This record gives sequence, structure tokens and C-alpha cells, in this order.
Amino acid sequence: MEITGPFVNGEVELVLPSWRPGRYEMGNFSKNIRQFKPLDSEGNLLEFKKISKDRWLVSGIIGSKIQVHYEYYANQPDAGACFVDHEQLYINPIHCCFFIPGRESEPCEVVLDTPHDWKTATGLKKVDESVFHASDFDNLVDSPFIASSNLQHGSYILDGVQFHIWFNGDCTPDWSQIIPDFEAFSQVQLDMMEQFPCRDFHFLIQMLPYRFYHGVEHLNSTVLALGPGSELMTEGIYKELLGVASHELFHCWNVKSIRPIEMMPYDYTKENYSSSGYVYEGVTTYYGDLFLGRSGFFSLDAMLAEFSVRLQKHMDNPGRTNHSVAASSFDTWLDGYVQGIPGRKVSIYDEGCLIAWLLDFMIRSTTQNQKSLDDVMSVLYHDFALKGSGYSGDDFKAVCESVAERSFDNFFKEIVHTPNTLLIPLSEAVSLAGLEIEVSNTVWPLEQKFGLRISGNKVRSVYPGSPAHGAGLVLDDEIISINGKLAAGNLNQMVETDLSEGDNLVLNVVSFGKVRDLVLHPDRQTYFDSYRIKSVEMITQQQLLFRESWLGRI
Repeated sequence: MEITGPFVNGEVELVLPSWRPGRYEMGNFSKNIRQFKPLDSEGNLLEFKKISKDRWLVSGIIGSKIQVHYEYYANQPDAGACFVDHEQLYINPIHCCFFIPGRESEPCEVVLDTPHDWKTATGLKKVDESVFHASDFDNLVDSPFIASSNLQHGSYILDGVQFHIWFNGDCTPDWSQIIPDFEAFSQVQLDMMEQFPCRDFHFLIQMLPYRFYHGVEHLNSTVLALGPGSELMTEGIYKELLGVASHELFHCWNVKSIRPIEMMPYDYTKENYSSSGYVYEGVTTYYGDLFLGRSGFFSLDAMLAEFSVRLQKHMDNPGRTNHSVAASSFDTWLDGYVQGIPGRKVSIYDEGCLIAWLLDFMIRSTTQNQKSLDDVMSVLYHDFALKGSGYSGDDFKAVCESVAERSFDNFFKEIVHTPNTLLIPLSEAVSLAGLEIEVSNTVWPLEQKFGLRISGNKVRSVYPGSPAHGAGLVLDDEIISINGKLAAGNLNQMVETDLSEGDNLVLNVVSFGKVRDLVLHPDRQTYFDSYRIKSVEMITQQQLLFRESWLGRI
């Protein structure tokens, strides 16, 4: 890092961000720094000291320019970190680029020292093949780049905006399929929002050699990490590619432009607490799949299958009775990306998606399909984002009420800010479009009869109030035997062939280093039921019109 003065009192403070936008938890990237060496213009080592976990103070500066040399450990090949090997240089600058407090608005230049036959994919403004310009620190750290000789590139132009698709890794893109599909969901988003926030957009896609799925949004780009790359054009991986690409593109509006007031501007040194995660992640999750339905990539059944997954996760998660989605949004900084203690919280992605769906249908019902959540997002963009303002939770509620011309007091109090099960309100809402929620018993006897979900022979989830819960089974207990037989193979099949209706289940388990015998008594209830959203067999004309409007066909 080359820094030009002035240096007040011969000192400069350097700060490394402690988290990255798109993942609302502390990352403490300074733990990956070593060999920190500030040098004067003569190449002499300057005095420095660490003054906090992510701040360095360099002193004794004489002259107008210094350099800071340091190493950053880059070994994380996902969509949000850094990875370097003999084939690529993949950098998210927020991990490894310092800022100087008070000088964040100054432009800067990035110079890459890479082999001459390597290409570079990035949203940064290109000066020449190895030099890129950032207008300020936000622009720099929200513009990841991949430099490699393996980059494959495609592009398309819609409404005057150029979209770039970059693949890196072992894969064979079928551009004749990819370009039209990307064009289709991009056009649907542009039509809804009317204006794109950026002059161009870059999909930076890392195709990994193993099973993987991850995506992260940025100012005018996104990094997607998927795998295995050899299966790119197979139905499963390709559907995941379109799904995450649609989701991340909509983030260009929702959170990169339409941003909670608590993140205006980002403070990279500490938690930016917000209760609106269900808006910036949940609403985006809802639209990511809906856009694929509107563009024609998803059939109705395929799109409903995606929403069914969200509902299933919601119903499988006892956190829905313990922590509201607003509180869970706030707590992403605490444990939002790991399981945490069992059943404490909900997912802002799953819960937020279902809440967005409810809001959308409530607005459509109130206005006879003249208005929808589409209009809410458009208002937030034009009246807040384009005016440089962030929105509060109350602002989001007020916009919904203004668009619908009705009160949402009860909805936000009881659904957003109170732990709740969404099955009944969602069942009522989706019926407006001729849809219904089918509930059936899970096929696995341990889940259905005893409320016990396993992986291998380890406990992965215990349903509250179930026989497994009553017997005292807890997360990570290891099942040694079932009814006196050694636990081996598929334990659900083992139970299915061994038990008659109403039989107790005797388990021998290892729990925290101790061996215990437990008896599970079935109670005639079922647990971990399966949920599927589907079209009703007999749809009315009114329901059909509602559905067609929702899908953007009328």
C-alpha cells in the first residue's frame, strides 16, 4: 500500500475492516495479516504499534510518501473471501485493504502484478490491463476481482446496461443457453425497478471441483461459487446457478442501493445492527425465485417447489416460537450464520421470504392486484435510495401501508416482531392464487413417531415436546444400539422393520462421554411433517387472474 501525505505529526493510522457487507457478522480479518512493515521513501522501516485488534499506528514519518508491505493469508475459495494459487488471484479487497480514517472518500488505484496472459474480471473501472481505479474506499472494497488465464467471458446488453458473465474453473459453459436465460431474468428485474443502479454489472462465477453453493452481492458485481464445475450444465447445478444469480442481481437494488438506515454509511469497524434483515435478505430471496418464474425459466411447479423448501425449513425450526424474524435479523451479528443453540432463532432468508410473500399477496388482495410488493420496492428505490437515504423498519412498514392504503399494524406486530408460525396465514394467503399447502407425514419413522432427526448415527435435531425430547436426547448424542441391536446402516430402516405400531424405542446412547439407556414412548402424534405448496385441482377464474397477475403475465 502506497500512501501519500500529509501526515499529521508524522503519523498515520491504518484500519483493516472487521466485517464485510453481505455477511452481517464480525470477520476480524486482521487475524490473517502477517509481516506488517511500513517503510519510508528510503526503504527504512518505520516505527509502528498495534493499537486495537484492527488498527495500526505508524509514526516517525518524514517526507510525503510511505509504503506498507504485508502478507494476507488467502486460502478460502468461496464467494466472499480470498484465494490464491498457481491458477488464480481471487481477492475481496475488504479482507485485506486498509483505510485511513477521514480519507475514505479519496480515490485510489489498484495495480496487479500477474502473468501477461491472465485476464481480470472485476467491477472496478479499468485503466489498462493491470491498473484499476476506485472512486473511494467503498468502491474499492466492494469490488472483488478474479485474475486468471482460465477466465471464460460472455456478455449481453439490456436497457443500455452491459452485463458480463465470467466463469473461472474447470467447466464448459453453454453460452447459447446461459445468455438467453440470464437476459430473461435480468430483463424482468429491470422492468420492475425501471432503472439500474450501475453503468455495468459483472457476474464473477467460481466453478469449484466439489459440491458447493454460495453467493455474495457487491456494488456492481457478484461472486458466485458453485460446484462441481464439470456438472455446470446439468439440471441441478444449472438451476442453482440461475437461482443464486437472480438473487444476487436483485441485491444490486435491495441492500446495495436500498439500504437500512443503520448501514448508511457502512461502519466497517463494528457491528451495524439492524432489524431489517428480513427485508434485505428475505425479500431478495422471495424475488430471486419469483423472477425465474416470471421469466419463464421456472414452471409454476418448479417455483412452488423452491417456496416449499422455505416453508419446510420454517416448520422444521422450533426457533419460530422463540425468536421473531426482526430479532433474528438483529442477532445475525451474534450467531446468524451457524445453528447456535437449538431452536433459538429463525432464518432471515427463509422466514423473510415467506413474510415477503404474505405482504405481496395482502397488498394485491387489498388493491385488487393494482398494487403489490413490486411497488413497495420501487418506492424504496426511488424515494430513498436515489435520494441517498436509508430506510428504517418503520419506513418499510409505512411504504407498505401507503402502497396498500391500509394499516399493517397487526401484521408487523404479530408476524414480524413476535415469534410466530406462518402456516395458517400463509395457507389463507396462497389460496388467493389457487394454491394450497399439502401436509403429509415424513417417511422416516424416527422423525415421524419420535421427533428424532439423525445424520448417520448422530442426533441432528430433536422436535420440542416429542418423545425424543422427553427422553432427554440432545444435539450430537451418538446412538450405539436400538432395542438391543447395534446401530448400523440406515437407522430409520432398522427401526421400521423392528417396531410395531405403538412400540417403545430403547436406545443406548453416548452423551457427553457418558453411556445412557433411554426409552422413547410414542404418543400418537406426528413430528417433522412434510409441507408442499401446490396448485389446487379446481381453480376459479378469480384465482387464476390473481395468479397470472402475480406471475407478471397480465
